[in-house]
Amino acid sequence: MRGSEFAELRAFIEVVERGNFSRAASALGQAPSTLSQTIRGLEQRLGVRLLQRTTRSVSLTEAGEHLLARIQPAFETLDAAVESINDFRDMPMGTLRLSVSHLPARMILAPLLKDFLAAYPAINLDISVDNVNIDIVKGRYDAGIRHGSLIAQDMVLVKASAPSRMIAVASPDYLARHARPETPQDLQHHDCICFRRGNQQLLLWEFEKDQNKIEVGVTGPLIVNEVDLMVKAACDGIGIGYMAEAYMSRQIAQGRLIPILTDWSSTYDSWYLYYSSRHHLSAPLKAFIQYLRDSLSTN
Repeated sequence: MRGSEFAELRAFIEVVERGNFSRAASALGQAPSTLSQTIRGLEQRLGVRLLQRTTRSVSLTEAGEHLLARIQPAFETLDAAVESINDFRDMPMGTLRLSVSHLPARMILAPLLKDFLAAYPAINLDISVDNVNIDIVKGRYDAGIRHGSLIAQDMVLVKASAPSRMIAVASPDYLARHARPETPQDLQHHDCICFRRGNQQLLLWEFEKDQNKIEVGVTGPLIVNEVDLMVKAACDGIGIGYMAEAYMSRQIAQGRLIPILTDWSSTYDSWYLYYSSRHHLSAPLKAFIQYLRDSLSTN
């Protein structure tokens, strides 16, 4: 196989896995027009159409599905073979692609980035932050970090954080203007800051006391899907917020946010790093997992 043919097939796989030409071109370091020309050249050489193109996405033709099924395992084997050379290096080298939701990006990743990259200067981190529950295999991510309940059962899990309570908080200004809620049900008569999850559903606020668990559907003047915006809105007195206690510890210590319903609690499960058991564990991912474990043990 000539080098140009290998490049064409690699480009074809990239377009299929990324779902459109723009993302694939970015991953390959090419202009979308160049990548499009490469795929057209492959189709002309084979004499069949491999992809159905629209302005936003691409889909496989029957011939494209057949070709992908035959060549994808071979490319995965080649990638694993090249990656295995890392075992002979003194330091791991390569790119580590992570898909992370907003809260662990700030609570877990942000404090680690500087020291991890200093410890492993040959590793490049490529981090995508999004609350949408992405298929990391289809998106060609090495791993993800999300709440345990959102992770598919066929994934390998590595604990990335200690459990943190979910609590309701309000600013001194808000509590000066409104009666403090005494029970979770009282929240239904308050202005609450609602949080929209990646699946587009609004987060139910969970509370527990004396083995009694309550879920409350709250309403209010503001719906967000970004954690910092919720904290800022709560600090500004727009309404009552609900979030992991550890994430708001600074604002609570400063008196900008006051925990309410403190005789009720809700334990939020740990965040987990997860990866597919079907893929070879790359040296950069091995290094990151060990660093994460050491950091969690120390803290």
